[in-house]
Amino acid sequence: GENLTDLEAFHPDRMASRILGMGDVLTLIEKAEEQFDAKKAEEMAKKKGENSFDLNDLLEQMKQVKKMGSLSSIVSMLPGAKTKLTDEQEAEGEKQLRRTEAIINSMTKKERTKPSIIDAKRKKRIAAGSGTEVSDVNRLLKQFEQMQKMMKQLSGNGKQGKKMRQMLSQMENQG
Repeated sequence: GENLTDLEAFHPDRMASRILGMGDVLTLIEKAEEQFDAKKAEEMAKKKGENSFDLNDLLEQMKQVKKMGSLSSIVSMLPGAKTKLTDEQEAEGEKQLRRTEAIINSMTKKERTKPSIIDAKRKKRIAAGSGTEVSDVNRLLKQFEQMQKMMKQLSGNGKQGKKMRQMLSQMENQG
């Protein structure tokens, strides 16, 4: 980067991994550890396990990710990802994040906590308040619902949840 805030410690092996498109997961983890409050992260994990993760939590996580840097700097550290997003892709991603944040901020506390109460009338009000379309509100709610289902599967006692936890455990033990 061109700013002082973009400076980071130089690790030759990590830089080579980035250049080769293999990502830099260690630096990504270090950045995440710097930005994420351990107590908040523990509370968030507990909420996910109890299936009480709501839109307030999503908003909080989005804010923490934004603190880690630009989308292209985060994406460049992911294995298998392109080394750099185009300016257009990054601008679109940032725009989508701002739009999502505006939609959530346009909801009442009750709606954020329990999105299932959001009916057509509320969606219209939320869209008007956030400067978006009702279809954007619908898309966010659908994505959030899918995210909750996935978290439920991971935390559940079913076969998929057990397999996923075993895989994650093996990955942690190897690293």
